[in-house]
Amino acid sequence: MSKVSKFLQSSKRILNISQKPGKKEFWLMSKIIGIGIILIGVIGFLIKIIFNFIN
Repeated sequence: MSKVSKFLQSSKRILNISQKPGKKEFWLMSKIIGIGIILIGVIGFLIKIIFNFIN
C-alpha cells in the first residue's frame, strides 16, 4: 500500500470520528480565544508604554 493511500485512509477515519462542537463548547472556546487575544494586546501595549518612557 502506498503512503498516499494510507494517509487518505487515516484522514477518512479521523473525519468519521470527529464531530462538530456544540453551542456551549463553541461559545466557551470563543470566550477563551477572545480573552487570550485581549491579554496579548494589553501586554504588548504595556511593553510599548514602558519602552516609550525609557527612551
